[in-house]
Amino acid sequence: METPLRNWAGNLTYRAARVHRPRTVAEVQDVVARSERVKALGSRHCFNDIADTTADHVLLDDLDTGIELAEAADDGTGVLWVPAGLRYGELVRELAATRRALHNLASLPHITVAGATATGTHGSGNRNGSLSTSVAGLELVRSDGEVVVLGPGDADLPGAVVHLGALGVVTRVALRFQPTFDVRNTVYVGMTWDRLFADLDAVADAAYSVSVFTDWRTVTSVWVKSRPEDPAVPEDFFGARAATEPTHMLPDTPVENLTEQLGVPGEWHERLPHFRAEFTPSKGEELQSEWFVPRRHGRAACEALRGLADRVGPLLQVSEIRTVAADDLWLSPAHGGDVMALHFTWLPDQDAVTAVLPEIEAALRPFGARPHWGKLSTTGAAELAGLYPRMADFRALVRRFDPRGAFRNDHLDRTVAAFG
Repeated sequence: METPLRNWAGNLTYRAARVHRPRTVAEVQDVVARSERVKALGSRHCFNDIADTTADHVLLDDLDTGIELAEAADDGTGVLWVPAGLRYGELVRELAATRRALHNLASLPHITVAGATATGTHGSGNRNGSLSTSVAGLELVRSDGEVVVLGPGDADLPGAVVHLGALGVVTRVALRFQPTFDVRNTVYVGMTWDRLFADLDAVADAAYSVSVFTDWRTVTSVWVKSRPEDPAVPEDFFGARAATEPTHMLPDTPVENLTEQLGVPGEWHERLPHFRAEFTPSKGEELQSEWFVPRRHGRAACEALRGLADRVGPLLQVSEIRTVAADDLWLSPAHGGDVMALHFTWLPDQDAVTAVLPEIEAALRPFGARPHWGKLSTTGAAELAGLYPRMADFRALVRRFDPRGAFRNDHLDRTVAAFG
């Protein structure tokens, strides 16, 4: 028996009795149909037990499904089917070779397409939806072993994209692409909280993608990622000044694994992530949490979190404030309206972090905060049902795709529940 698998952060040891590495969809079908409880496992970058199971894990790294062009238009847009276990860092090289691009990328290009889109993972930008909004179709294996293909015309697709692993083992994902584009990243330092609060909407709207880094006592840096056709990046950015050397979001940390800064243009996939694909960003010595609030509540939510600076400060490596555009995906944190994402990268102290989470959640509750599905939170099913208007519809979808509960686990019981 092989050594039990752990997640990227090392705060969770998975409980699966067996680990399978299928090479074909038929092998996936066989495992799923025979298993009492089964879950797919990707890059393991989730910080909770969303992908845990007690019986069978299916790793998709070796699944030989290939990249297939589904459609292409004269304007350079189109759809590609890609293997579910493919990491974005590998996918973008394929896209770049044909002058194609995705609309956005997450901070880390090391995560898998299936895992990122299944949890509503995102990048930044007022007009940029999460990575899930690129999904034009899914191929998945239901609990009876049958392959189901969902496309743009299927009424189930908006409910199935952010699926939390509850509907089946996804084997391929169809992604919309567009023509390639360049991005420049300029980092600013010295912004004050007063100026950020006074101009919060304008700061977020100043470029294609904007990230504000903070320890909730001060604004440590602002990363402004613009396209060449955007207005020229100013030397003075809402009172902040452009950094004159590469700057890490963490103090006293080497910058070699960061993508290029200083306003030097480069292809989209070399600038939109914070970290280079060819480098592991850290040893995984961190924990993460994130909450999404409607953008209209962004300033008030930030003020509430500033009131907890003394509580979170000793446990915090850094926080990041971003914006994500609205979508219609049932369990997307951006369902129904534009949101502000409030991210916490913690020191690897599970007990201490778990203890402070209810305080953060209480502070953000008045603003209808939705937690990231793949990160640390204590929000339960009853509260989440009130935050997601289509939760009952999603439960019904799960019952249709998985009537025997093969994809259920403790996390789904705590957060979605009521499958019976």
